[in-house]
Amino acid sequence: MSVALRVAGLSHKYGARQALSDVSFAVDESEVFVFLGPNGGGKTTLFRAISTLIPIQVGAIEVFGRAVEHDLIKVRPLLGIAFQSPSLDKKLTVSENLRCHGALYGMRGAALRKRESEVLSQLGVSDRASDLVETLSGGLRRRVELAKSLLHTPRLLILDEPSTGLDPGARRDLWGYLQRLRHESGITIVLTTHFLDEADSADRIAILHSGKIVALDTPESLRASVGGDSITLHTDAPLELSREISDQFGVDTSVVDGEIRLELAQGHHWIAKLIDTFPGRIRSVRVGKPTLEDVFTQRTGRPIWRSEGSN
Repeated sequence: MSVALRVAGLSHKYGARQALSDVSFAVDESEVFVFLGPNGGGKTTLFRAISTLIPIQVGAIEVFGRAVEHDLIKVRPLLGIAFQSPSLDKKLTVSENLRCHGALYGMRGAALRKRESEVLSQLGVSDRASDLVETLSGGLRRRVELAKSLLHTPRLLILDEPSTGLDPGARRDLWGYLQRLRHESGITIVLTTHFLDEADSADRIAILHSGKIVALDTPESLRASVGGDSITLHTDAPLELSREISDQFGVDTSVVDGEIRLELAQGHHWIAKLIDTFPGRIRSVRVGKPTLEDVFTQRTGRPIWRSEGSN
């Protein structure tokens, strides 16, 4: 299988702030590859570099073997891009938006009209082609954004938080379409999300934290890497109790968002042991199998919903 996207040693600074630091990864052709995490970890900067919107400061990016830095004219037609911020002109119709976009790629006449009809049909918005974008719901606008990014038949689809603002049903529909698109046309999909259920549908997941990749593997392997069960303790003095649990039992503990977290085999056996050893000091205990949230917390030291600041 060939490599669709290769990023090697990519670093980027905004003044004194390091947005990306030595980021390296490769995405196989027809793979669904997800970057998981909240805003501020460097994902948007990474996507801007891949999309040729900012110059490469350090490192290299290749799209289907073509170097972004030296072959922009040949790389750009290979990319379909939909960023988190809307790019549709609300005062134009759906069809007018697509035809303006197609013209930028040299598409025109019957070929453009045929391709427009195809993508609108695939995304279930053919009946809205003559409607002004400003009259569409948020879910329909995201479908049109996706249709626009697919109009010129790209080989690599780059999506930045594609399901932002969508209700759960619309999110499921979007992911169903992305999976069909991958299987039917072989397109490679790279996207960002902070929804754990979406990340679980990917072939592989990368966690980008403070500009560095801190984890990269399949969802199953990432969960297995946590080890044992996930135990969360709620207490009035988490830092103090965390130290005492570590000293008493010789286990690793961490305090995240005011709660004590442990990863231990046969976690249910530890409930009575912890409560008996520290009577009256533990308000509640949660035990469960490791989730992607546990992986994110273990690798970054923070919950996934907490922003890291600007990208």
